[in-house]
Amino acid sequence: MAAPADPSLIACPCCDLLFDVSGMRHGEKASCSRCGDFLTRVRDDGFQRLQSYALSGLVCLMIGSAFPFLSFKSSGLENTMSLPQTVEQLYAQGRPDLAFLVAGFIIVIPATVLVLLLALSTCMIRQRFYDWMIPVTRLVFHMQNWAMVEVFFIGVMVSLVKIAHMATVVIGISFWGYGAFALCFVASVSNLDRLQYWNEIERLAGLKHAG
Repeated sequence: MAAPADPSLIACPCCDLLFDVSGMRHGEKASCSRCGDFLTRVRDDGFQRLQSYALSGLVCLMIGSAFPFLSFKSSGLENTMSLPQTVEQLYAQGRPDLAFLVAGFIIVIPATVLVLLLALSTCMIRQRFYDWMIPVTRLVFHMQNWAMVEVFFIGVMVSLVKIAHMATVVIGISFWGYGAFALCFVASVSNLDRLQYWNEIERLAGLKHAG
C-alpha cells in the first residue's frame, strides 16, 4: 500500500475510503469505519521497537541454529536433530528442492528480512536517508510474505504431540531459541507501520534534497 500524496490522508487498503490521520497521537490506532480494516498505528518509539525486535530476533536465530533442536529416544536408540541438520538430511535423502525450500522459508528469508529491518530502522533513528532505502523497503514488504517462521514452529509443536506417543522427546535449547525468534520476527513485522514508515522516508528524503 503506497501512501497518498497528502501524508495526512490514507486510503483503506480494502475499500479505498479516505481518512485524515493527521490528528493521531502516540499509541492511537486507526481502523476503517466502513469495513473495519486496520489502517495505521502511531508510535513515537516505533523505530526503536523495530530495531530492538530485529536485533533480538537475529540473536535468537543464532541460538536456534547452533544447538540441538530436538532429541528422540526409542528402543534404546537416540537421534539428535538441529535446524541445519534438518536441511542437510533432506538434501542427503535426495530432496534438494525441499531442502532449499525449508532453508529459505524458515531461515534465509526471515533472517534477511530482520537484517534489512535492522539496517533501515538504524538509519531512521539516526535520521539518515540513502537512496537504497526505498528499494530495500519494497523488498522487505515483499519478502515478509514468504517467511513461514510461525507456520513452521506451530507445525513442529503439533508434530510433537503425535511423536510423543511413539518416542521420548527431549526439547533442546535451539527449540526455545527458535520459538523466541518466531515471536521477535512477528513483533518486528507488526511494528513496521507502512504509512508511518513511508511518511518518515519522504520527510528524510526532503531534508536531504533541501540541504
